[in-house]
Amino acid sequence: MRNQRQIVDYALQRRAVLAEFYSGRVSTLDVCDATPYLLRAAKFHGSPSPATCPVCRGDALTEVAWVYGDELRHAAGSARAPEELDRMANHFSEFTVYVVEVCRSCGWNHLVKSYVLGTGAPHPPSRRTAGQ
Repeated sequence: MRNQRQIVDYALQRRAVLAEFYSGRVSTLDVCDATPYLLRAAKFHGSPSPATCPVCRGDALTEVAWVYGDELRHAAGSARAPEELDRMANHFSEFTVYVVEVCRSCGWNHLVKSYVLGTGAPHPPSRRTAGQ
């Protein structure tokens, strides 16, 4: 099992956005603004969520995990499947995962949580010297 640390839950922010939507102060266009890149990531790298969409109330949500970290280099900023996160957590010392819920029907999307994964080992020393 992955060792998640520094977990941040965005449930209160999500609840506030939905309250604004339900009250009519925010339109559907404001909350259903998923980019085509995010929708493709949900299709190919996402994992199904047990929750249904709070906007269209039709389809189940998909959770997409995005990874960021200095050590990831070219993989930083990409969507990863849960099994890939397990492998990465054993390979890299530290990186941050941002989980976004997406409705592939209406385009609702919101940041659900973020956390840090990795071995926790110190970063390997750089081969560059101070004069380079």
